[in-house]
Amino acid sequence: MLKEIKKIDKPWIAIIDHSINIGTKKLFVVLRIELDVLCKKDKAVTLEDCECVGLKICEVVNGESVKKDLEEIFKISGNPNAIIKDTDYTLNKGVKLYNKSRKKPILLIEDISHVVAKSLKKEFEETKSYKQFTQLIKNGSARIRNTEIAFLTPPKLRNKARFQNVSRLGKWGEKMMKHFNIRGRAKKGSILERLRLAFPGFSRLKPFILNFSKTTAVTSKIMQRLKNKGLEKSTYDECKIMLKELPKSSRTAKSLRDWLDRHLKIQKQLGSYPMPISSDIIESLFGKFKHTIEKSPQSDMNHSILIIPLLCGKISEEKISDALNSVSQKELNEWKEKHIGKTMRMKRIDFLNQNIQKVGNS
Repeated sequence: MLKEIKKIDKPWIAIIDHSINIGTKKLFVVLRIELDVLCKKDKAVTLEDCECVGLKICEVVNGESVKKDLEEIFKISGNPNAIIKDTDYTLNKGVKLYNKSRKKPILLIEDISHVVAKSLKKEFEETKSYKQFTQLIKNGSARIRNTEIAFLTPPKLRNKARFQNVSRLGKWGEKMMKHFNIRGRAKKGSILERLRLAFPGFSRLKPFILNFSKTTAVTSKIMQRLKNKGLEKSTYDECKIMLKELPKSSRTAKSLRDWLDRHLKIQKQLGSYPMPISSDIIESLFGKFKHTIEKSPQSDMNHSILIIPLLCGKISEEKISDALNSVSQKELNEWKEKHIGKTMRMKRIDFLNQNIQKVGNS
């Protein structure tokens, strides 16, 4: 499948990202989706809509390495009309370096999920109320986790990328507030009494919780709409109306208005098609790949990375048959040696099997 990559006449968008570290290395992957993909369906982009046009193994990851990888990949696949990426510094730098070498820079689309997460983090993370709320959640979760009311345990607070899926915490807080708002003393031994003991002072945070819940709910609706329908004038207007539900002082609302204004201009430059705005699909791809390699007792970067192109697009029995007949074991070994090098297992075997010179015999 990697040997079959070629340039296409139709306009397309590249989705790029690095995987997490696997052993001492990372994967740099570039997916291709045709620009009209969202016109053909009524839902978000799936792996069936993608083609893996770039698969690079990296030990050193920086702006220069990203630029070099893009040059090699786009030389074969042709240049995309736009690139979707998250807000990672290395990706930003690499794409900027690549664009500097071009007469006409490639348009850049900032992934909506990361923009929303970054906006929510800026608005809430350093506030006193948010810190009190998350500490209350953490302590309360520990108190009820192994009890009969464990079914009311709040969503787990992620250490990394906490604001990527924080809307679940907002929903939980809003629903629980309805129960905490019941006046009077709770019946001895009741669920309400146990909740009040586990989460003392929860009701005092009501203004913050309701604002937090409302903000995360609105941003979730906006993301869902844009991921399924893409960005164009109609969805732009819908999102602007949704943002009016938030207070005028909302920093998240301001940030998203700015993002919508900038990206509608990009969409108009690309043409009349609804513009994809999410890199979720590449994270889904990495998730499936990670699930597969975790079955190995020693996760490492080996020929299993060739699973990634197979998870994309629609693969017919005929294509599988052709591939098995046209790619020899020798070619596979040569590809592995060129692109992957020695795995940790191979290095371990080489090290343990080497002849160790005894002290004094040098």
